[in-house]
Amino acid sequence: MLRDFKELYNKVHALKEAKRVVLVGAEDVEGIKALKRAKEEGIADAILVGNKERTMEVQKELGTDFPVIDAKNPVEASEKGVKLISSGEADILMKGLVKTANLLKAVLNKEWGLRSGKLLSHIAVLDVPAVDRLIFVSDGGMVIKPDIQQKAAIIENAVKFMHKLGYEKPRVALIAAVEVINPDMPETMDAAILAKMADRKQLPLCYLDGPLGIDNALNEHAANIKKVSGEVAGKADLLIVPDIHSGNFLGKSAVYLAGGTIAGLILGASAPIVIVSRADAESSKLASIALAVLGSTN
Repeated sequence: MLRDFKELYNKVHALKEAKRVVLVGAEDVEGIKALKRAKEEGIADAILVGNKERTMEVQKELGTDFPVIDAKNPVEASEKGVKLISSGEADILMKGLVKTANLLKAVLNKEWGLRSGKLLSHIAVLDVPAVDRLIFVSDGGMVIKPDIQQKAAIIENAVKFMHKLGYEKPRVALIAAVEVINPDMPETMDAAILAKMADRKQLPLCYLDGPLGIDNALNEHAANIKKVSGEVAGKADLLIVPDIHSGNFLGKSAVYLAGGTIAGLILGASAPIVIVSRADAESSKLASIALAVLGSTN
């Protein structure tokens, strides 16, 4: 279990292997700041793809000298960035000042994209002062309203990623508004089926339970009061949310209401993709890079 992003950075430093990150839409001040720190700490090096004139101005301001590949517009930047990954010249794709749609269109290109045959899903990692561990959330950024097969794929992506971070058997909570099965609430029915799939080893190795309310998934006192027991209740590491809206609200609430830090990746491609909000600060982007470095190891 990782308690905070400090422990995450310690784990990355122990690798002693810097990966190369491609920043697409490289006129991103906070993104270059994060890459500067990543290079200083031996976590990652970088290639910048975007408007060369503006990017060089930002680098001059920040005192960096990463190589820059010029691109006339976000579409060209996305294509050039993805091709650097698919050709093996870099390891991790990172969203800068481009729209996610432009970047993912390039990622999904059939000729030179990063398709792997798996569902693409988003995972957020929350470092919140009120919680004694990092909390993973999926999927609050990619699949709008997943059906049960997509939820199973989302769980598979997330759990396999957590295995790479050192979680041998992560505790996974299937989140709903209530912790009882209610036929009028499809999320609770899906949760019950997925929990049985986990029992029968149809999902990667994890403890999985649901439906659980977010209170009794995260807090042992709340679980005890509601008489919810098991390996996951009150101790969840990974929250599987029912739709993109709830995951998005949860992640942003952790930052703007609870003073936390959020990191984010797209999983399921042939390489990790760092995707956080363009409004997110350097700290979020640095933590996302660190996660991607760990996720790109075999």
